[in-house]
Amino acid sequence: MRRFSFRPALTVRGRTFKGLRGWAGKPVHPPLTDVPITAYLLATLFDVGSFAGGSGHRWARELWHAGTFTFVAGAGVSVLAALTGLWDAWKSSEAGTQARRTINAHALVMVTVTLLALGDIAWRIADYHSHAVTPVGVMVLSLVVAGLVSLGATYGGSLVYDYGFNVETAGDHPVWHHSETDVLPGRH
Repeated sequence: MRRFSFRPALTVRGRTFKGLRGWAGKPVHPPLTDVPITAYLLATLFDVGSFAGGSGHRWARELWHAGTFTFVAGAGVSVLAALTGLWDAWKSSEAGTQARRTINAHALVMVTVTLLALGDIAWRIADYHSHAVTPVGVMVLSLVVAGLVSLGATYGGSLVYDYGFNVETAGDHPVWHHSETDVLPGRH
């Protein structure tokens, strides 16, 4: 009996291209969101570690700088995530539905996160060379960003896992039947 199936999950051949949304069954937005979420959470951990370590430790300064670079990387990818998410919302949901209201809540939280992250970055750049460790205000702002990005990710997760938003499945699809043959996209 075969134990692994790699090709069907990785192929885009046979899938409908949907522009910024990606391909049928392979949306672009969800994997892009992993980068800023992870970056903001990691940067916050770096900031807390730096602050806790204090100015007497070289590694505390390195954590402060690592947090800055991590925030910048997260903010850069969040722009792409926002564009693909906006396109998803526009093309895949109908006004007046609970799904659209949840999308709006998700978008509001994530846009707020992005604006706060940009403010955090501006503050970091202003204090980058003048502080040996993460300033307390930057750390607090990072904690707020981490909390909000976790909340926004929860809304995004509800869209996918609770509502099945942009999930293209079929309950009686052949992939759920016992078989030694892989079913590729567009074939049944």
